[in-house]
Amino acid sequence: MNSTIQNLLKLQSIEFGDQKGGEKQIAELRATIPEPILGHYDRLRARDKKGVAVVRNQVCTGCHMRLPIGVITVLMQDRDIQLCDSCGRYLYLEPLAPAPVEPVAPVKPVKKRKTKAVAA
Repeated sequence: MNSTIQNLLKLQSIEFGDQKGGEKQIAELRATIPEPILGHYDRLRARDKKGVAVVRNQVCTGCHMRLPIGVITVLMQDRDIQLCDSCGRYLYLEPLAPAPVEPVAPVKPVKKRKTKAVAA
């Protein structure tokens, strides 16, 4: 995930009360985010909207609209910051959790049955 989006996500979680942090931490995070991105985030924040939304199953969780595959591709490649065309939130993909590994029981070999020859 892009470091700018990570910082925006931390800032959002502090400002919306999901995470504890002080004014000093907010100021440090704001200093690391470029001004145009921070301005857009602040406009969303002024309307009591979160500025960053996660993408799940190719859908923005902010507005629940399906995203074009091109946006998903750019997010997967982590080349650029993407905005939702519908709600204007910054988008990010959740890091994939490794699939749980279940132990597999050993397979018993199948024994072939002997067949009796039928006399004609």
